[in-house]
Amino acid sequence: MLDRSSPVTVAVVLAAALTMTISGVQAAGDTKYPDWRGAWARFVLRGLGGQPSFDQTKPWGLGQQAPLTGEYQKVLRDSMADQAKGGLGNSSTGLCLPGGMPRMMIAFQPLEFVITPDTTYVLINANDHYRRIFTDGRDWPKDIEPTFAGYSIGRWVDEDGAGRYNMLEVETRGPFKGPRAYDASGLPLHFDNQSVFMERIYRDKADQNILHDEMTVIDHALTRPWTVDKRYVLETDPRPNWFEFYCTESNNQIAVGNENYFLSADGMLMPAKKDQAPPDLRYFKQPQK
Repeated sequence: MLDRSSPVTVAVVLAAALTMTISGVQAAGDTKYPDWRGAWARFVLRGLGGQPSFDQTKPWGLGQQAPLTGEYQKVLRDSMADQAKGGLGNSSTGLCLPGGMPRMMIAFQPLEFVITPDTTYVLINANDHYRRIFTDGRDWPKDIEPTFAGYSIGRWVDEDGAGRYNMLEVETRGPFKGPRAYDASGLPLHFDNQSVFMERIYRDKADQNILHDEMTVIDHALTRPWTVDKRYVLETDPRPNWFEFYCTESNNQIAVGNENYFLSADGMLMPAKKDQAPPDLRYFKQPQK
């Protein structure tokens, strides 16, 4: 007997079979990668007030006890002294500039990890919007375009030999855009913007609600490499509410030349520091006295 199936029916069957095959391949591939879905908030220790810090186990700013050279210890102290007067110091995020690496991983807002075979994306939801970590086996480009986030190449590792990756090793290089700081105090990285960051990102074996980011900073402002274990806590809501954030939407900091001013509630420019001189108005028509 002749097969009287219509061409349309045959096409539908073939399409369904092809879809099942592709889905099966994708499912098999997906089982190699860890499940890091959800909103990962920064780990906060009780008693540590102030802004979020690079090393979460210590207070921000001077309390970080960063192994800075003498020159950059002065940069930090000058930054905090300027902030005490109302300035921004060495911290540029008040002007809506990105924090860049490593500050973008501080999790001021919860982070989201999106894993694909070729690239892992870290969605930031703050001044820095996202980060790409390439895991497709590429080598370093000959010329790297300077960015605040840097260029990141990663490698998935199966530590246990269980047939499933459980750790992402990442190296991030510059040149970077700057200035960059570890935290809001203006704790500085070297102004040459040649930092290197080595990371080991993995889920805690004893507590699956904890994600570790063991980060080592190699930077000319440091007397030695600085390693911290940054931790993130999985929020309990399986469908978190992701907030939209644009720094420029409500920022009242106004930079004029090398000075920072503040925009008052009635839209008037006002000083940010005591006895601060007004900006140079040479290009404006001066009012008649």
